[in-house]
Amino acid sequence: MQVFKFGGASVNSAAAVRNMASIVRQYGRSPLVVVVSAMGKTTNLLEQLVPGVPQDEVARRHALQQLRHYHMEIVDELFADRHAPIYDKLAELLSLLEEETLHPATSYNYDYDQTVSYGELISTTILSEYLNASDVETVWVDVRDIIRTDSNYREGHVDWALTQQHVQQRLLPLLQNRIVLTQGFIAGTASGTTTTLGREGSDYSAAIISHCLDAEGMTIWKDVPGFLNADPKYFANTVKMEHIPYNEAIELAYYGASVIHPKTVQPIQHSNIPLHIKSFLAPEAAGSVIGPYDSIEPTTPLYIFKNRQVLLSIQPKDFSFIAEENLHSLFALFAQVGIRVNLMQNSALSFSICVDHNEHLLHLLMEQLTPHYKVRYNEGLQLITIRYYTQEIIDNIVGVRQVLLQQRSRVTTQLVVSNND
Repeated sequence: MQVFKFGGASVNSAAAVRNMASIVRQYGRSPLVVVVSAMGKTTNLLEQLVPGVPQDEVARRHALQQLRHYHMEIVDELFADRHAPIYDKLAELLSLLEEETLHPATSYNYDYDQTVSYGELISTTILSEYLNASDVETVWVDVRDIIRTDSNYREGHVDWALTQQHVQQRLLPLLQNRIVLTQGFIAGTASGTTTTLGREGSDYSAAIISHCLDAEGMTIWKDVPGFLNADPKYFANTVKMEHIPYNEAIELAYYGASVIHPKTVQPIQHSNIPLHIKSFLAPEAAGSVIGPYDSIEPTTPLYIFKNRQVLLSIQPKDFSFIAEENLHSLFALFAQVGIRVNLMQNSALSFSICVDHNEHLLHLLMEQLTPHYKVRYNEGLQLITIRYYTQEIIDNIVGVRQVLLQQRSRVTTQLVVSNND
């Protein structure tokens, strides 16, 4: 039993879809579950269509047109028959998406999940039709009927017992000499509404299914040769990790390593399932493995960069100190709004957090904070995490940029810096 996960970059064009089909045909061993993300940067575009977000009707129409054109181009190149069933299926999904964007805005988090989920539904519908047309027998499964969560929209909490039951009763019987193709990132509630598992959560979807199936292995197919010590966009000479202990991978994902989603590792660690990270550009290469190892190999500094960060400094207006009751109410507010804290630091008089820049969520947060707190903030920052650092490494990375916040432990340092070079 194997589980493959393909991200947006691996299916972002007709050529990429053909390559993905070739990998499934060549390296997939039955029984196999294939989990797929939205194509390319579709989710970014769908975020502009969440009810209440578009600036005006023209912007909404333009985004819908872009989505339709992008997916139709891929379908036209993949299917010679212009009357193939995929055209009707795609038209129906795009029509449902358009209806969703016309709904009056309610809760941003709820509206977000109902809208952005169409990216995965569209991509897997196209891929299922193409694989079957290419003699790769595939059955399409709506993962919203399999992975069950609560109604914590934008980051649903998995009901493990019910999800396990659904996997065994609804998904496992389909894996008889066929490939099951399903969606990453999205899930469903008991009442039938759509939830998501957190941005870039398709890895987590694959890990949930791997755990519930007690799979032999899980493979994430990326556009890099494995788990690298740094993003190739920033470093010319990266080092590929051969193997990484589960706990080390959890730490790196938590700090923002883009190779895997932060929640991915725990389910597979619990079942002792090896996680392979391989390149869809060179599928024959060994890649990297996350598993029950004692140490990372090779030992080398690891670098994680998060751009578009905002640093908020929060101070009570009533001249009180930052105490436990303040922190309790602040974290409750962050959870309510849907703000994920990437770094935090407190003193007697203020509490500082570093978060991703999301205009809508930050506006909601400020509305709640400003009646009770003084808030100062800096935008356009970068959060740097260095694992196995030295002072020389820190100096080389930071250069002449201003450091606004820094934290250190024995093996990890994190710095919030101006992002002006």
